[in-house]
Amino acid sequence: MPMSEDFQERLKSVLSRIIYHFGTPFIIMDEVGIQDTYRRIDKCLKDIPHRMYFAVKATPIPKILQMYSKMGAGFDCSSVPELEMVRQFTDIDGEGTMFTSNNTTTTELTKALRWGTFSNNGDDGAIINLDDVSLLDKIPESIFPETICFRYNPGQRREGNEIIGKPEEAKYGVPHREIVEAYRRAQQLGVKSFGLHTMICSNSPNGGYLVDTVQMLVDVGRLLYDELGIKLEFINMGGGLGIPYHPRDGVVDIDKMFVEIVAIMKNFGKYTGVLPKLLMEFGRYMTGPHGVLVMKVINRMEKYRTVIGVDASMPCNPRPAIYDAYHHITVHGKQQNMLTETKIVDVGGSLCEGCDKFAVQRNLPVLDIGDVLLQHDVGAHSIAMGSDYNFRFQCKVLALSPDNKVVCIRPEKTYENHMSVYQNDDYGMTIKL
Repeated sequence: MPMSEDFQERLKSVLSRIIYHFGTPFIIMDEVGIQDTYRRIDKCLKDIPHRMYFAVKATPIPKILQMYSKMGAGFDCSSVPELEMVRQFTDIDGEGTMFTSNNTTTTELTKALRWGTFSNNGDDGAIINLDDVSLLDKIPESIFPETICFRYNPGQRREGNEIIGKPEEAKYGVPHREIVEAYRRAQQLGVKSFGLHTMICSNSPNGGYLVDTVQMLVDVGRLLYDELGIKLEFINMGGGLGIPYHPRDGVVDIDKMFVEIVAIMKNFGKYTGVLPKLLMEFGRYMTGPHGVLVMKVINRMEKYRTVIGVDASMPCNPRPAIYDAYHHITVHGKQQNMLTETKIVDVGGSLCEGCDKFAVQRNLPVLDIGDVLLQHDVGAHSIAMGSDYNFRFQCKVLALSPDNKVVCIRPEKTYENHMSVYQNDDYGMTIKL
């Protein structure tokens, strides 16, 4: 969605100075917007026990993780390096990390459960969120945890969406037919407390879908209680809450959504006698709207179409190329209205790939070389999904603080630090056969 009015106002008066100091391109994150979004969700859930587990994959930058840690969030990690980052840069405890991994190895599960492997914060491991019943056999008996969570896949009982696909076709989660047996097996192995998780949509613009998801999890929780006597310690509704990338898209009414979710959770608590903690792992919703890609027009080319060349490329935001995703673009200092002269253009970078475009046939104010473009909603996934293709490296990431300071929170990648991995001829990995 378009930048918040507050972010626009604070940025537009200082953007020229920021560009002069840091150069372009860069992504700038709004700390105020990130913190306000977290606090709003926290307030919506004040009547029930709850905790946000920020999805590290959305914006894996230490400064962002530290910000969430100070506000009380936990972290959802899908790989060991994500766990390492959380453990290195925050003082979160074991309960504050959830390891939600797919196609996982014994080595990875062991590292997740042995917190002390990476830090001095103690030996309490992450909460393990298992993606398949067979993974129980991959956990070493010596470190088998007392708490286990399973990721549930409802199959044809629910519809997914175009990003994450149909649940019955997904590689994620325990099928409905196996869910009771999965928990029974865990009980037999000595597990004392349980959680339940799902993630069946991505970037959903429909708050009602997430309400239905919580109801689905509660229904499974009732089944586990009736069949096995399990009283869930927590229910993790996953993530998937969308943001309106296009200005005409509607905003999810999260106040209404959480009122309904709170009621569902309270009713479930009455059924089992225990009110589970509600967890969630929003990523895109938390940081997505609060990041803007700033880039400069360097060429204007008249081909079969008018092509506007900018000094950023797909590594700065690959979502348009991967998903044909829409990201709104505005021009710094050129307010677009009914009187503005406009032209339909493509906006592209320098990669040797035809898909390296930030916008295709977009109606924008007439652009001149040197104009500054702002591409909105790049605060999640755009930062994380960049590549090194063509050695057009990912751009630097800045943060605008509440007291109007700008700090670089991730430096741009360079040829020198990219090539540093090639310093040795054999990397210590040559063997004689």
